[in-house]
Amino acid sequence: MIPTTTIDTLEGCWHSLTGLGATLTEAQWKAATDLPGWTVQDNLSHLIGVERALHGLPATSHRIAAPGHVRNPIGEMNEHEVDSRRALTGAEVLVEWNDLVRDRLVELRGGDDEYFAREMMTPTGPGTLADFLHIRVLDCWLHEQDMRRAVGVPGNMSSAAAEHTIDRLIRTVPIVVGKRAGTPEGGSVVIDITGGVQRHLVCEVQNGRAALVDSPTSAPLVTIGLDAEAFVMLAAGRRTAEQVAATHPPTITGDTDHAQKVLTQFNMMI
Repeated sequence: MIPTTTIDTLEGCWHSLTGLGATLTEAQWKAATDLPGWTVQDNLSHLIGVERALHGLPATSHRIAAPGHVRNPIGEMNEHEVDSRRALTGAEVLVEWNDLVRDRLVELRGGDDEYFAREMMTPTGPGTLADFLHIRVLDCWLHEQDMRRAVGVPGNMSSAAAEHTIDRLIRTVPIVVGKRAGTPEGGSVVIDITGGVQRHLVCEVQNGRAALVDSPTSAPLVTIGLDAEAFVMLAAGRRTAEQVAATHPPTITGDTDHAQKVLTQFNMMI
């Protein structure tokens, strides 16, 4: 099946990245982001590297010693691609991005069922190209938000890509609430996401397993309110609970200690 909705969502995110890049000064391109060692420009260079690979283009031959935070071969590959473009201006990297996106959209719009069903390794394990593109929306949108936070230019928070990403991140909430935070049997945690994307989540532990449910069977242990940006920063591991609270304080009703257990274990992308 051709994943038309995913392609539409990805295209919207790509165009938003292009629009952001067109407004940036060279100083803004070189601004540090929440990702260790990466500037605004580095985030776009990373997206270029992955997209080139998906387009069947060769990886860079450039090599750099892996920084200390890199833990796997994929991370090491990312650093090679990023560093290979550090001598360029942000505007030059944006030109490469725009040319690549144009070519990628032609290929994606022309793909048939067989093209999207081809098997490949995705960031979450074996899958198809369609599966990879579904994850790709999340990756592109998260890096766009990394770039926007770094230069103080918010945007694209009320979009199909934002909803897509947050809904993917929500899938891991039961692991956070159940296994990591140790919510007791029969207990539930409510998380209300507000702002550009709004979601009402009820996660309850029954028979030793946490799951999202329509409503709690008893009064929840705690209700946590987070705006969408705070949820994303926590879930994507961009900032700690303490750092997020300093700029986007959550609202907590109920067991504050348990709320802190949930919030401090919220990184779903470890």
